[in-house]
Amino acid sequence: METIVFDIGETLVRDDRYWASWADWLGVPPHTLSALVGASVVRGGDGADALGLLRPGMDVAEAARARAAAGRGEYLDESDLYPDVRPALAELRSLGVRVVVAANGTARAGDLLRALDLPTDLVVTSEEWGVTKPDPEFFARVLEVSGAAPSATLYVGDHPADDLFPARSCGLLAAHLRRGPYGHWWADHPDVRESADFRITALTDLPALVGDRPDPEGPRALRAV
Repeated sequence: METIVFDIGETLVRDDRYWASWADWLGVPPHTLSALVGASVVRGGDGADALGLLRPGMDVAEAARARAAAGRGEYLDESDLYPDVRPALAELRSLGVRVVVAANGTARAGDLLRALDLPTDLVVTSEEWGVTKPDPEFFARVLEVSGAAPSATLYVGDHPADDLFPARSCGLLAAHLRRGPYGHWWADHPDVRESADFRITALTDLPALVGDRPDPEGPRALRAV
């Protein structure tokens, strides 16, 4: 493995602040929105579906712009990172692995992440590229910046439909991370077990995979629970 590419939400960064800020904007208790997000995941939906349940017909993009205009837009800092992020990324860099963050997100999210000065070679978001996951063009762009062949590029994420399946269909290796609502709910699904080259429970599992090859008999699960 020469390059490892990371998703952002519930891979590097907790989404707690994000959903709590939406709950505050909509005037509902945070646990109410969290419950709806969980219900949406179980039904195969996403967070926008949860917001729609609270405010039917709401234009989420327009509401996000209104939040930003009111000074209540996106924000993240060191406390939003999962504790394994810095040590895992730093160890990968020390092993000579190119570390890239490329995921769905706004240009502001990219700026906020770059301001954290993570041990990465590149941080880029879908808004900056003008294409979003799971579009195959997004993963074509991933391969452009990876500097490695698809067979030597690993994409790591929690979301099967946005991360695992499209990465594999574009020829990349893929690791499914059991983290966050999507990661936990779908971790043991037969399609995930069949499609993932690796199944991990922490980013600190990754350095052990450098130089490893996928098991032809099925995905290798590291400390799966």
